Amino acid sequence: MAEKTLKDRIIDTALRLFEKYGYHGVTVDRIVTESNTSKGGFYHNFKSKDELLYRIHDVFITYVLNKAQEAYENYTTPTERLYAIIQSFVKVFHLYKPHIAVFYQESAYLKPEYSEKINQKRDEFKQIIFRVIREGIEAGEFRPELSVEIAGMSIIGMVNWTYKWYNPEGPMTIEQIANYFADFILHSILTEEAKQRPQISNFFIKPFSCSLQQ
Repeated sequence: MAEKTLKDRIIDTALRLFEKYGYHGVTVDRIVTESNTSKGGFYHNFKSKDELLYRIHDVFITYVLNKAQEAYENYTTPTERLYAIIQSFVKVFHLYKPHIAVFYQESAYLKPEYSEKINQKRDEFKQIIFRVIREGIEAGEFRPELSVEIAGMSIIGMVNWTYKWYNPEGPMTIEQIANYFADFILHSILTEEAKQRPQISNFFIKPFSCSLQQ
């Protein structure tokens, strides 16, 4: 396994410290000491502790946005696109669990110049979902009576809540959880006719029993 870069070591250390002591409870000096670097090394990678907090937030939001853009470009039907977006969206809570925990705990401390960048990417992600739902309705795949905005925000809100209960050591893998979300959402949004199409029904999970993670 490749050795982590200095930048990654600083981020990993800051994640652990911010999650335990809070953003204002951690100094640059402590981050420097516990990441086994120097102030010069820190400021070579980050202009300030504020920028470090922004980078922690930005990494997973950028990942989700890029994956949504890739899904839109790589697939041709609204259902395929929405399925791929949901899959990558759910899996981010495993890939970047510490980053997301710090985000929800410390996002209020982001300076306006940084929060604006984060909010812009969050809005871009939201607009991709709205666009896919709108195109799904126009294509006859999604239910025409649905509100694009309410359906889209419901999907985002439901998946976002994963950070509150997801346990990597729980009885379900993140892949199983992603499949569950995709099945639940698609059953809610697809027309009855679309659900019968073989290429779409393949997205549904087979019956299984598993209790909610503790």
